[in-house]
Amino acid sequence: MSNNYDVIIIGAGPSGIFCAYELKEKRPDLKVLMIEKGRSIEKRQCPKRKTKVCVGCQPCSITTGFAGAGAFSDGKLSLSPDVGGNLPEILGYEEALSLIKESDDIYLKFGADTNVYGVDKEKEIREIRRKAINANLKLIECPIRHLGTEEGYKIYARLQKHLLDLGVEILFNTMVADILVEDNAVTGVVTEKGDTYYAKEIISAVGREGADWFSHICKEKEIETKVGTVDIGVRVEVRDEVMDFLNTNLYEAKLVYHTPTFDDKVRTFCTNPSGEVATEYYDDGLAVVNGHAYKSKDMKTNNTNFALLVSKNFTKPFKTPIEYGKQIAQLSNMLCDGKILVQTFGDFKRGRRTTEERLARNNLIPTLKDAVPGDLSLVFPHRIMVDIEEMLEALDKVTPGIASDETLLYGVEVKFYSNKVVVSKDFETSIKGLRAIGDGASVTRGLQQASANGISVARSILKSLEA
Repeated sequence: MSNNYDVIIIGAGPSGIFCAYELKEKRPDLKVLMIEKGRSIEKRQCPKRKTKVCVGCQPCSITTGFAGAGAFSDGKLSLSPDVGGNLPEILGYEEALSLIKESDDIYLKFGADTNVYGVDKEKEIREIRRKAINANLKLIECPIRHLGTEEGYKIYARLQKHLLDLGVEILFNTMVADILVEDNAVTGVVTEKGDTYYAKEIISAVGREGADWFSHICKEKEIETKVGTVDIGVRVEVRDEVMDFLNTNLYEAKLVYHTPTFDDKVRTFCTNPSGEVATEYYDDGLAVVNGHAYKSKDMKTNNTNFALLVSKNFTKPFKTPIEYGKQIAQLSNMLCDGKILVQTFGDFKRGRRTTEERLARNNLIPTLKDAVPGDLSLVFPHRIMVDIEEMLEALDKVTPGIASDETLLYGVEVKFYSNKVVVSKDFETSIKGLRAIGDGASVTRGLQQASANGISVARSILKSLEA
């Protein structure tokens, strides 16, 4: 294998996949190399799915490998530029909408469900919007295509085969140690195995899991960045009956609230009807909570889960939002011996620890079986505790029952996309030829915009190569 390439893509998540797809579809002669620290998709097997016990795989198959964290996510494609990232700010609304449509067509080509939620329920959505307005919540309307955890895995498997058939070279189980720069222009990468690969076009598409790594690269190479937003909160679990009207008509109700006490922004994120709460593990052993849902009826549960995320923006001298989120998650891990903490909303409001006994007599049965009953007030700052309580009370006016004493809160959920890299409209950083895309650069916050971002940067590269 030659060490010289036209384009090197660091990371094989959705943004990297769609970038490689577009490059090879338009220019089959290009030499494209993808470097992914995780496994190929057929080798991404999580033992916990069967044993219910984490065995500490390195790297974690849930967060790394071909398709990134998206391979095992609920697989929701948000078909509006209003949701999932900053593409409209960088490219303009119409261009972002067009790219989302193109990336959606590719998902359909590889087997995505043709059904779209939130487009044919005008009367019902008007009712949801009315209730949201009465509760001072903003409903963000966004059509959703649901892949499903197991079906999304199959779609990405087909995409992996397609890229390999097109001649994309993919190095799995390979970590990039450094990005080479000369005269403020990128020249190549060095892996932890000591191998060097050269290209004049290098794309950082590392996803949330790689955001911390890329933030250190940016600091070392003096790449221009901004302090991004910290998104931190809990995963909420209720019975399906509580969320039935929202789930049936929107699948994922995206609601935003500015809390009365602190005027903090809190939003719902990643709703999983009849789904399961899950744990994600990062390379340093950090455990954070997430959720997913399957398409198959025999894999569905009786519960719906969704995230409540508090968005915090800091001012100077603060400059390490990723570390801030990690510190809070680590505190929760310390209290629970590396597992996820769970507390009933009744105990949360009363300021008392949930016990095994009270959890056992709860009507709501946790879907995350190894979650440890505890007290989130020992983990979160007071301000975030107040934000979460006020958001749940507001949501209860839209869908009564969410603020029930038996509602379960799992902590901590953190989104590691806070390293906001300054990029041009071609997604080029302050170093020539080095482009940053996807969630790891805080450009996107979801599968669909990340995929669209990959197409966009590929076209920018093709124009650059033609010049």
